[in-house]
Amino acid sequence: MKRIKKNTFLLLPVLTVLFIACNSEVRSKFRAENNIGFDTIRVHERYHLDGDESKPFCDIRVEFVYPTNASRMSIDSLQQFFVKHTFGTFYKAMTPSIATDAYVKSFIKNYSADAGTYRETAKDMMELNALIPGIDVSGGEHEVRDTFYSYYESLSDSIVYNQYGLIAFQVKQSNNKGGATSYSSYRNYVINLNNGNQVIESDIFNAGYDSAMQNLIITSLLDQNNVKTISELEELGFFGIREIIPNRNFLLNEKGIIYTYNKGEYSAYQLDAPQVFIPYTAIRSLLRENTIVHKLAGLQ
Repeated sequence: MKRIKKNTFLLLPVLTVLFIACNSEVRSKFRAENNIGFDTIRVHERYHLDGDESKPFCDIRVEFVYPTNASRMSIDSLQQFFVKHTFGTFYKAMTPSIATDAYVKSFIKNYSADAGTYRETAKDMMELNALIPGIDVSGGEHEVRDTFYSYYESLSDSIVYNQYGLIAFQVKQSNNKGGATSYSSYRNYVINLNNGNQVIESDIFNAGYDSAMQNLIITSLLDQNNVKTISELEELGFFGIREIIPNRNFLLNEKGIIYTYNKGEYSAYQLDAPQVFIPYTAIRSLLRENTIVHKLAGLQ
């Protein structure tokens, strides 16, 4: 296993030098600095079947950014949140280092088990084909190979926003289990450091927000793709756009909310996962008052 640990670093926000006069008092009462320290664990491991480098293998890469200290909430709880949402619920009680190792070992174990299952299935099929008269099992469409596929996986997280009592981070996971197509997904999370909870849509919006957001999301997609109609979007590979709604997979920053729609949700796998940005200025009337996001929108 190749492991590289970066030195601990502190992500401090870049403070704006010029303040708008009408917002200066709001900013002074709404503290920007989160004072969260972060570290990174990097692991790359490759495992060949039977320890033979000429045979298929699984290859896994993990780059895990996690908090090491926090002033606004328990560091144990914060680390648990990062571990759970990067690796899965099974790992949530583990430390970042132990969770990373356990995840890599589980990936290798599952690959080995899949290879064993494939071998048994291939053996049974070859024995069955041999009993069928008139079938040449030495080649062609009836040949069953006992060679398994190679697996690849990449898992990483990145800090997207870290100010005003919020941390927004994105988990990217891509894998390939044989074949030419790789599958990627993006999972977004926002933590309210003031109460330690994940920020969800009902924390942000007033009731009935989804229908109002629908038109804004469609408009954003049209603008991003330089088209004027939904039909033109569909020609590019999008589908179901007339029914698109907020999907809970969002990030927040100082300017607005960013929704990620993974491949296959409303677009073909050949397209990049759409990232839809909606500025606070467009949704101010939809925001719940006296919430951390409402205060963030008030900085605009």
